[in-house]
Amino acid sequence: MSRRSVFANAASLLFAVTIAWLPLCAAANEAIVARTEALDAGFPVKILGDSLLARHALSEFYEARGYQPAWTSPEQRHQLIEAVEQASKDGLNPDDYHAAVLSELALRRMDELSEDLQADLDLLFSDAFLMLGSHLLEGKVNPQNVHAEWTANRRQRKMESVLANAIASEDISVALDELRPSHEAYRKLVQARYRITRLLGQPWLPLAAAPSIRPGDQDQRLPEIRHRMAVLGDLPDQTATTGLNGDRQRYGNELERFVSAFQTRHGLEPDGIIGRQTIAALNMMPVERVRQIDATLERWRWLPESLGRKFVIVNIAGYELKMIENGEEILNKRVIVGQPFRQTPVFSDRIRYLVFNPTWTVPRKLMIEDQLPLIIRDPGYLDRLNITVYQGWGANRKRIDPTTVNWASLTANNFPYQLVQEPGPRNALGQVKFMFPNQYDIYLHDTPGQGLFSRAERSFSSGCIRVEQPFDLAEHLLSQDPDWSQETINDVLAASQPVTVVLPAPVPVYIQYWTAWVDDNDQLQLRNDIYNRDNRLISRLRETPDGDSYRPTPVAASAQR
Repeated sequence: MSRRSVFANAASLLFAVTIAWLPLCAAANEAIVARTEALDAGFPVKILGDSLLARHALSEFYEARGYQPAWTSPEQRHQLIEAVEQASKDGLNPDDYHAAVLSELALRRMDELSEDLQADLDLLFSDAFLMLGSHLLEGKVNPQNVHAEWTANRRQRKMESVLANAIASEDISVALDELRPSHEAYRKLVQARYRITRLLGQPWLPLAAAPSIRPGDQDQRLPEIRHRMAVLGDLPDQTATTGLNGDRQRYGNELERFVSAFQTRHGLEPDGIIGRQTIAALNMMPVERVRQIDATLERWRWLPESLGRKFVIVNIAGYELKMIENGEEILNKRVIVGQPFRQTPVFSDRIRYLVFNPTWTVPRKLMIEDQLPLIIRDPGYLDRLNITVYQGWGANRKRIDPTTVNWASLTANNFPYQLVQEPGPRNALGQVKFMFPNQYDIYLHDTPGQGLFSRAERSFSSGCIRVEQPFDLAEHLLSQDPDWSQETINDVLAASQPVTVVLPAPVPVYIQYWTAWVDDNDQLQLRNDIYNRDNRLISRLRETPDGDSYRPTPVAASAQR
């Protein structure tokens, strides 16, 4: 039976609340008491087929107000219904917030309903606000339920207090809006999502992936390519309708420029050739673009309310590092991140110190999986890369002549050595590393392989993050320390000895994973989901909540971060 037919059947209204062990009470406040007590006892409570989800918050809210109805104002009910219906603008599902039942209610007068049903609907309104508000505040999905290595400093508030203040202020819309992330990047993504949704339902037949189309070529796919780029905003309308000398099936110079920009916007090599990857980007349906945006909006909701006055942010999927100070971008560098089988984790921390001329103690996993096969194949490998072999650990370790070791006999269970690469031009960490000690042993560092930064896709590392032109970052981090200048840094580097520099004040660093964002030119940027993380998150976002799904993060946790 549909929800609309439930409303049409007056007899079923009185029995829609499924609480088998408690009789329905006549007075509205007594009905609210009965239902909240059932919630406290762990019983499932359904109203017109929809489960109440915010168990603890509902009980706290109604207890604080003497179990009296809250939603007596038609204007407040209208504002909440409108907010629920527009939840999709934030990439959320209105059905998670009782959209159908509440919308149906808009057609009814409250005084036409029984007192029990008025109490039930009051609970539904409160539950809708609490769930929508909590999802706008800290996200619908717990990041650690999607990826075990994902750590997020989520925002927290006592949602029952937020609801009480919203009712008292009589402005539900403002109260919910204040729960959204205040970051401009979030607002821009919401706007980009709206623009893309206007394309939903348009014909989007797949273009053949081959052959590639080069400038000067004639190809029957070009008219559709022009049209598709135009509706995506990558081609002016007048250019979309013309071609070289009026030939829309010939690839001319005027289109090549826009194709290169389209490729850049999708993280592809901007070579102007319409090859397989460019066709794949053109074939990406609007709904797929919306899903990428939805995943990124959710990840923004996992971030703290304020990122700080000065901070570093790394976008793994975008291969990019930025430093922001007082809301302005003061640094932008390309980075190299972990390979798909050695993924860079997502977490937040603070850069506490730098090490110039670092040594590199090879992690045990890399010693076994990467270094040992190289040593066995190439006896001169260790000497050429200036790697010292130690037996044992800590102060008792002893330096070992590598020629005395039977490397071929070693295994993961029998490897009593440490490999330490000394400072120098071949050191895997380059000449500087940026440390924020964490459980993942991840940090930022220089690299001797600067040529890899010119590639469009840069997932080559073993998890740590290599930074292009890292001394620009070092200078910004040390800008408030009068003892460190460019000349001082040069002198330290020339000495080729490790030097640790503690920052005057730790700088927050956020390692994130965004496959969609809006740049400073208001262009939607999209990137490949290199770790295949979007699909899993989107699946969780689309799941229907159940009575055990609402598990708010304890407010006290925020004080510990």
